[in-house]
Amino acid sequence: MKPRKRFGQHFLHDPVVLKRIVDAVNPARDDCVVEIGPGEGALTRPLLERLDRLTAVEIDRDLAAALSNEFPGSRLVLVNADVFDHDFSAYPAGFRIVGNLPYNISTPILFHLARYADRVRDLHFMLQKEVVDRMVARHSTPDYGRLSVTLQVRFAMEKLFNVGPGAFRPPPKVESAVVRLVPLKEKLQCDQALFEKIVREAFSARRKTLRNALPLAAHDYEELGIDPQLRPENLSPADYVRITQACAR
Repeated sequence: MKPRKRFGQHFLHDPVVLKRIVDAVNPARDDCVVEIGPGEGALTRPLLERLDRLTAVEIDRDLAAALSNEFPGSRLVLVNADVFDHDFSAYPAGFRIVGNLPYNISTPILFHLARYADRVRDLHFMLQKEVVDRMVARHSTPDYGRLSVTLQVRFAMEKLFNVGPGAFRPPPKVESAVVRLVPLKEKLQCDQALFEKIVREAFSARRKTLRNALPLAAHDYEELGIDPQLRPENLSPADYVRITQACAR
């Protein structure tokens, strides 16, 4: 099928890359796995060779219909829906997510799925390499930002391998990479909505000092042991948790 630009479709077709992804996921037959954006089914097929059943969420009606016709409903549960409208909380605890995410909305999808960190076992995604570099970046480095902080308080992340444009149809104009996210055992020790609000506000003014980006009282910064002359990119994810806890008090 012809890839649709409005859905940011780049169909993965390289068998070597597909095998490396499936090997990285290493599913057991009875695992509950959800694939986001199966497209033409290039990853769906090798996953089903190793799974008794797979759920796939696909927004494109034509692609969803083609996959439904190819596989019986007892093997492939095809959900024709927008990933942002899908209820991931309905799956049993310990379910797994995989996918070649559309690059034009990959960051919002990651923010959305981060809220299910306490329910998933792991997540494996193909993403733009630049996004993966931001996900795993350490504080006080150029790639570190809101995405880094939001994910690192919830997941241990590892970039597994890079993928060139030629592995896709049509080839994207960027390099890609596969990343693994595993939820941390320790849950987020602060109000989730307030934490996300503080991190969003901080990095919307990342060139300002903390005193101007997050105008807490001077004694609050002193009590937290944080220099208000630092910039938002200089704080670790744990620092943002402590700031959130102070704001909640």
